[in-house]
Amino acid sequence: MRIAILTGSVRPARKSHKVAYYLKEQLEERNTVTDLIDMRNNPLPIFGSETDTDRQSEFETTIRNISDRLQNADAIIFVTPEYHGSFSGVLKNTLEYFWSEFSKKPIGVATASSGKMGGINASSQLQHVVLSLGAYPVPLKLLVPGIDNAFDESNKPRNEQLKKSVNKFLNEFLWFADAIYRKKEQQSYRESA
Repeated sequence: MRIAILTGSVRPARKSHKVAYYLKEQLEERNTVTDLIDMRNNPLPIFGSETDTDRQSEFETTIRNISDRLQNADAIIFVTPEYHGSFSGVLKNTLEYFWSEFSKKPIGVATASSGKMGGINASSQLQHVVLSLGAYPVPLKLLVPGIDNAFDESNKPRNEQLKKSVNKFLNEFLWFADAIYRKKEQQSYRESA
């Protein structure tokens, strides 16, 4: 099974990317093929806006690359900070570019905030967006409060509670993803027989 992790922040002082990189590390320790799509390294213009013609082919290449990576994933995790009570504009803009890449795929939601609630508003809103994309939201969300101090400089959690939360989230996410993956495999086998 292949998992894509899509980050939703590009700000210079961002912190939520630490959640994404830690999730990637933990998934790889579980022998899961993981592809981290960091939007800071894959910038996209505002969807529907006119783009600089000198950079048009660059953006088209980036869009195709992200599309292929999402299409090849069996399940996806969205990681975003909570900004102004919602998920990031970068993630919303990225989602505008894609549709079929999410169809019938399980999607986990991980959010972070500097406050005590861990991005609960962003996570709830994202689960609705996941349904609108024609995908399956994993019921358990990963909420990371106090993101400013949650990880050390090497992206390792500073406390045991966060490690437990990540472990519980990944157990649920992988169970859910595996169940859907197996069902798709069975259906594919029946259709080819």
